[in-house]
Amino acid sequence: MQEDVVTRAIIKLTGTDPATFLQGLVTNDIRRLGPQAPLYAALLTPQGKYLADFFIVSWGDDILIDVAAPLADDLFKRLSMYKLRSPVTLEHVDIPVSRGTGTAPEGAMPDPRHPALGWRLYGTALPDDGTDWDALRVAHCVPESLIELVPGETFVLEAGLPRLNGVDFRKGCYVGQEVTARMHHKTDLRKGFVTVSISGSAPVGTEIMAGAKVAGQLFTQSGGRAIAFLRFDRAQPAMQADSAVIDWYQAAS
Repeated sequence: MQEDVVTRAIIKLTGTDPATFLQGLVTNDIRRLGPQAPLYAALLTPQGKYLADFFIVSWGDDILIDVAAPLADDLFKRLSMYKLRSPVTLEHVDIPVSRGTGTAPEGAMPDPRHPALGWRLYGTALPDDGTDWDALRVAHCVPESLIELVPGETFVLEAGLPRLNGVDFRKGCYVGQEVTARMHHKTDLRKGFVTVSISGSAPVGTEIMAGAKVAGQLFTQSGGRAIAFLRFDRAQPAMQADSAVIDWYQAAS
């Protein structure tokens, strides 16, 4: 499905220094933001759990936040709560979002998560170019808002956001940074999203069973592969997800 103004929402930040305001809140380093260099980032709870992921886009003197529409109102409220006396104004704006994987139109920006995900264009609504986005996401293990990524439940390290250029470990403090840094430096991940092979299909959210034990959950499926959330200590060949057979292999880069 083409991702456009119906499925995405835009929050615009204006003021004397919206970048500094965001720098203390989100997982990426706003100093890397450029006119044709958007960032991918997330807002976390103080306990380090995912609330929303989004693109941050330079828009003249302002900044746009491009987020899944169902998450927009809550994100707006949370950013407003953190604003306090910051000289920043937030507003919902009607700016179309288009994306594709062919030749990039003038003004388009690269998707910062992975080169295979093509480009994003702001301000112009273009027709769907026929890209199979589910196939691309599965091939490169790219989780999607409200499918794989669940507010209040997901840890961004288990979701693979560092691999998708969504977390900067050198930028300093942000909301949830302490927990995220501790997980990164002091623990080995015992579970997370991977790409698996699948024979058959099952509904999103179906439990993956390794014998009598729950090994994880099944999510987006395409072309004999799927994104799964697995406990690595329980993963094994020929797991079951309802009537589907699951084999774990290393997620694509």
